[in-house]
Amino acid sequence: MDEQKEKMEKSLSALYDKYAETIARNMPEAMNNAREAAIGYFKENGFPKRGSERYKYTDVAEAYTRGYGYSFTPFMPKTDRQFMFRCTVPNLDTYIVTIINGWLDAENTQVADGVVATSIENGAKLYPDLFNKYYNRQAEKRTDSTIALNTAFSRSGLFLYIPDNLVVDKPIQIINIMLGPRPMMINQRNLVIAGRGSQSKILLCDHTQTEQKFLLNNVSEIALQQDAKLDCYNIQNFNDQSSQISTLMFEQEANSHLLTNTLTLHGHFVRNNLEVLLKGEHAESEIYGLSLPTGHQHIDNYIYIDHAVPNCTSYELYKNVLDGDATGAFNGYVLVRPDAQKTNAMQTNRNICVSPSARMYSKPQLEIHADDVKCSHGSTIGQLDEQALFYMRQRGIGEWESRMMLMSAFAHEIVSTIRIPALANSYAELIDNRLRSNQTICDNCSLRCGK
Repeated sequence: MDEQKEKMEKSLSALYDKYAETIARNMPEAMNNAREAAIGYFKENGFPKRGSERYKYTDVAEAYTRGYGYSFTPFMPKTDRQFMFRCTVPNLDTYIVTIINGWLDAENTQVADGVVATSIENGAKLYPDLFNKYYNRQAEKRTDSTIALNTAFSRSGLFLYIPDNLVVDKPIQIINIMLGPRPMMINQRNLVIAGRGSQSKILLCDHTQTEQKFLLNNVSEIALQQDAKLDCYNIQNFNDQSSQISTLMFEQEANSHLLTNTLTLHGHFVRNNLEVLLKGEHAESEIYGLSLPTGHQHIDNYIYIDHAVPNCTSYELYKNVLDGDATGAFNGYVLVRPDAQKTNAMQTNRNICVSPSARMYSKPQLEIHADDVKCSHGSTIGQLDEQALFYMRQRGIGEWESRMMLMSAFAHEIVSTIRIPALANSYAELIDNRLRSNQTICDNCSLRCGK
């Protein structure tokens, strides 16, 4: 593995050197100015080391050493609209943004009046002041080679802007599709800005529509300006040959409110980085997540919450249900800075290992430098409650069905936080199908993700 890892590090470095001019061609100055420092960091440090603070239980090089192609120009195979949207949520009325292999599909994108949804490079041209203010502001602070690779290589992605005081009347569904005849690595960069006093809901849907191997390294910087309210729901549903490294970086100004919920269903290797910077007083964050790994899946969630100013609140709850030979990891870190008095932060991780061979690693952490705070953290790892199973079986419910009911009830706490009823109902159905090992998890889907 070490030899493969070193070979891939050299290969990616050489790929950048060879195509640096092509990568930078016609791209925004702010993106190009950040590339050399980013690739320099990667060349010096290589992939993150397993056992390091951010990657305590995960060797991220595993996702890269599987043989992928790469394209620096739009590769958007034609697909009929019905096939494209067969993974949409039934009865969910949304605006649609379509991204194929990292590139915006403008023909299949429609948003509310006033909302701007365009390519990352076009966003820089239309709103240079906003773009230059927020692009790479959070990402450059992180010593993470996967983020550095994205910064160096990215040419595609989404610029989404909700203007000041705009209340978007229905959710914006961003359908992010990987498809094609060959294995492919994609570095996608997104910038989302929720203007002052705006209210919006975003639904991120990550899917593969062919059974090839894909690697998506997706970095999204999301800014909530003063008094903004944003719900961000993230459904990850790749085929079980593909890998995903997802980085969501939120920054919140005063009196903003964020609710984010991540549901990880399928994928060979999934690493989620979710970071929140509370930089304005009275900002509030609700952060939820649920993963359901089985087989040989590996799902790792790293959550970093930075309380930088006084009077902010964060509530964090992540759950995992693991079956088969799956492995999971939770590394949660809450930082309370010296000036962040009156902080209220709660962090909880709960996990169920259904099979004896499943493994879960959990490390909740608090680092507190203020003395007038209310903070707590905790973690549990166990199996299904045998007393509850006995109680249910005594009332005529079979053992298998009893287990399904208990696991569904365990997951329901996450589902109940969704503030879009049609989406909550669909979540519940997806989770039930996943727990019951339904091979075709989505109605009419051609992929049999569990095989």
